[in-house]
Amino acid sequence: MATRLYAHNEVFAAAMDEFFAAIGDGGSLLRADWLSADPVLPMDHVQRSQPLLFAIDHAYGRLLRSWGVAPVVLLGHSMGEVAAAVLAGVLDFGEAARLVWWRCERLVGAPAGGMLAVAAPPDLVRPHLRGQVVVGGVNAPKQTIVAGPEGPLREVTRSLRALGISCADVPSQTPFHSPVLADSVPAARDAFARITLRPPTVPVVSCYTARPLADAEAVDPDYWAAQPTRPVLFWPALEALLASGDHLLVETGPGQVLSRLARRHPAVRAGRSRVLPLAPALPGDEVATLLAAREALEQAEAGAVSG
Repeated sequence: MATRLYAHNEVFAAAMDEFFAAIGDGGSLLRADWLSADPVLPMDHVQRSQPLLFAIDHAYGRLLRSWGVAPVVLLGHSMGEVAAAVLAGVLDFGEAARLVWWRCERLVGAPAGGMLAVAAPPDLVRPHLRGQVVVGGVNAPKQTIVAGPEGPLREVTRSLRALGISCADVPSQTPFHSPVLADSVPAARDAFARITLRPPTVPVVSCYTARPLADAEAVDPDYWAAQPTRPVLFWPALEALLASGDHLLVETGPGQVLSRLARRHPAVRAGRSRVLPLAPALPGDEVATLLAAREALEQAEAGAVSG
């Protein structure tokens, strides 16, 4: 998750260091674990994966802006929407960083559970759900995420596989986007009520409503507090975004999961919109991938100017 880039790019490194400094004593430990070849926490542990996703998504966004690339609209996936909210001016970076860390600390004690990627549409999946297992995400027309407690989730997995439906575990020890995490919402609501929330200065398409984030939603603590219990509607949100016009979709985060999903969209397949990830699909040369992406952005800008 971007450790090579951290060692080679000053802007990216500075943004990451700001995050580690903002969260206090835990920052130095998280940084050491992130850079270690033998980390204490596994990558899918909530106190490692979620803070780093926020920090890396934000740092990539800062890096783009250092190149003079300004987004016309932002779309985040789950924790990515919190990073998008910072880039859009809804959340103060330092306040958001500390709140992300605080929330992840408290989710360590959440009931055991997980998430499952299912190669089927939500309507086909729902009749087989039980025991607080719910649709936790719609990533593509035939890629549904379900989430819930460990035991019932295993039962659902067996039921779906018995029907010949392909399933794969999502690397998460926490049942995000399910009612299992409902007990965490009241304290989070209070925490969001104590920080500064502003209307976005850059449009944000909400991955929870699949609509542009309204000013009233942006400043509503309930909107942000409930996110870990609400399904991520990435595909409907992407459809709403691409319905607004042709775009160059730049993925600002580790890996290329969202790029692979976006390439399935008819507007991308037809060539009306394009997809550009900033990171390699698998661990590799992050610096070379970033330089190639920058060259592609410069070519796109030159083409737009000459056109």
